[in-house]
This record gives sequence, structure tokens and C-alpha cells, in this order.
Amino acid sequence: MNWKFVSRKKQEVNKPKKGKVREWLDAILFAVIASTIIRGLLFSAYAIPSASMEGSLLTGDYLFVSKIAYGARMPMTPVSIPFLESTVMGGKIKTYWDGIQLPYFRLPGLGEVKKGDAVVFNYPAESVARPVDMRTHFIKRCVGTPGDVITIVNGQVYADGKLVANAPKSQTSYMVTTTPDNLNPEMIHDLKIDVRLQYSPTLYEMIIPPDSYNQFKSYSNIKSIQPVIEPKGEYNPQIFPHNEKIKWSEDNFGPLLIPKRGTTIQLNDSTMGLYGRSIEVYEHNKVTRDGNTVLINGKKADTYTFKMNYYWMMGDNRHNSEDSRFWGFVPEDHIVGKAKITWMSIDSTQTPLNQIRWNRILRAIN
Repeated sequence: MNWKFVSRKKQEVNKPKKGKVREWLDAILFAVIASTIIRGLLFSAYAIPSASMEGSLLTGDYLFVSKIAYGARMPMTPVSIPFLESTVMGGKIKTYWDGIQLPYFRLPGLGEVKKGDAVVFNYPAESVARPVDMRTHFIKRCVGTPGDVITIVNGQVYADGKLVANAPKSQTSYMVTTTPDNLNPEMIHDLKIDVRLQYSPTLYEMIIPPDSYNQFKSYSNIKSIQPVIEPKGEYNPQIFPHNEKIKWSEDNFGPLLIPKRGTTIQLNDSTMGLYGRSIEVYEHNKVTRDGNTVLINGKKADTYTFKMNYYWMMGDNRHNSEDSRFWGFVPEDHIVGKAKITWMSIDSTQTPLNQIRWNRILRAIN
């Protein structure tokens, strides 16, 4: 009798080898998937486009931003082209499709936003209507957290009556009176001084870095240096909440309560002026008025309870920063992550051989 033993081993089949093109396509696909996951859940790279955070962060700095610091925000607009800004070609072409929108959800993180953190977030006050996660990225320093009462007195920030320390290299502007002698442009450049305005041959408004202040003041043609402080009690239409009855300025502002999830406020003309945008735009309610009566989603409302946490963000360059003083609160669903490391820094004003700021490469952000 012939016995046939069936082997558990499958007979080897001559599989066709992958071609070079297929290998490259597989490698590219893997790289795209891996980098998309890393960029979405762990960290992303961002560039500093303006001087609002100088001298802590400089124009031309490239940053790694940790998303796990506060928990990665899941995409709200899932259909988009990875690694591109939300619009290209000068804003003419969108790189996303907003036909599908998912609710806000954030994974657990290593911590929460704290005062003093340099935070990247989506700009809340964009005039162009587009999804939250497709809005322009800003970076500012958090000076107020949910539930704080923010006050600015003569340029200094207080939260619940306690001083909020300025960043070590924060900047502000000064009125500088000089002798009739011309200022040396090379000296101004070397000291990294920004001449904002010249009112007369001997009167300037300048932003002077703290490290340069004493040296600049010591020059014989500098007669006096006085901080610029916008006075209290004068209405500035550019300042939040853009209401002529509330006369706040860049340097004298508040007191203002920052909403916290679960906080309940009374609804009246005053609170609607301060919190109306948050209630309607950020928390997606339909708000109407019938005389003195406030209707939320068609129902009369005397109070409102906030669904999200909010933050107060300001630039370290206090007189050269568009921040919460101008457009108000940053909702939690706009928070992207915490700036951790400057991995590259390029000074475009220098010659090609001197553009890299070597002393800022792989530098921790404070």
C-alpha cells in the first residue's frame, strides 16, 4: 500500500520579485503614513513669520511643537493634503475638503496649558470662514488660564491679582530723545533695535531689547528713554471687545474673567459684549436679541454655561503683537501644541553665508 503523507509546509511558489518602481512606491507610501501619524499625534514643525515673540523667538526660527504636551487634537477636517498649508497659491486654492467635519476631540496629554507656555494655536478671529484646524497658525505666550481674572496695569499683566512674570527677553517700546546728531544705523542694527516711528529729528519710538538697553542708554547722544504706556480710560477701537463703553488699551486692560468649562454667567448687554462671540461662534449657538431679551437657539436665556475652556495669549514683544488684547479669547479646540525646541534659525537680512543663527540651533524654548 502506498501512503501519501501530506506535509504541512506549503510548497514554495515562485513569487515575482517587486520591481524597483514598486519598491520605491512602497517606501514612499510607508514614509507618508508614518510621518502623517508622527505629525498628527506627536509633533510638528512650524516657522516664526513675525516679530511678535521677540526676543524670545525670532523671525526665521523653525520650531518643533509638541502635540502630546496637551494631547493631540484629532483632525476635524479629515480630508486634506498632508504637509501643506490650508491654502496655496496666495490663498486661491484650498488643500482640504470641508464636506466632512468631525467634532472636536483631544487625546489625553502630558499636561495642560500653563501660564508661561509658548503655545501654537489656530487664529480664532479669522475673517475668512474655514474649519478651525485649517485656520492660520499663531504662536503666543499664555498669560491667563481658564477661570483667571486678567488685568493689565501700565503694561504689566496680573491674573487674579497676582503678577504674571514677563518672559526673560520680553520687549516693549520706548520714547527716545536724542541730540541733533544723527544716530549710527550700524549701531542700531548691532543692538537689534527696531525703530518704529520717528516723530522729529530728535524724537523716536523704538523697541529696545533688554540686553541692549544699558549700552544704548550710555551713548552720549541719547538724552532720555521713557517707556511707552497707553493711558487708562481712553477708548481704542482696535482693542477687545471693540465697544466704546469699555475703554481699555494695550497697556491698561480689564479686569476680565476668562471662561472656564462649567462657568455660568448672567446675560446682559455688558456680558454679551464680552462673551457673545464665544457663545455664538466658538460654541456654535444661534444667538438673537428681542429687545433686552437674549435668545439662544430660539429659547429665552438669562444665563449661559460655557462648554469649553478658554485662554489668554499675548506676544512677548508687547507693542508689536496682535494678540488676545485685540481679538479676545483662544478656545481650547484651537490649541495645537507647545513650542519646545528651535531646530533651525535663519536671518534673512544677512548675507547667504551668515544667515544661519548657529547659537539658536536645537535650543530649548523657555
